Amino acid sequence: MVGDEDIVICRCEEVDRSEILRAIEEGARTVDGVKRRTRAGMGLCQGKTCRRIVARIIAKETNQRIEEIMPSRYRPPVRPIALGILTNEKK
Repeated sequence: MVGDEDIVICRCEEVDRSEILRAIEEGARTVDGVKRRTRAGMGLCQGKTCRRIVARIIAKETNQRIEEIMPSRYRPPVRPIALGILTNEKK
């Protein structure tokens, strides 16, 4: 049986709850702080599925209200582009 610590919070980057808790123990107090330490929220979904869960874990572990947790910065997803576009080469 899977324990609470082993529950995967960020499916894209396979970050489990124990990694989130460790990041908080190391001083992360924001979603971005956890993201920097664990990569939670850096996957294909860009945190759409895990961002709120990470914020709730931070709030619970630091005895803050969820409204006090700084939201993460939103960045557009990076898409691969052909090198020819950068060099103005025509096909």
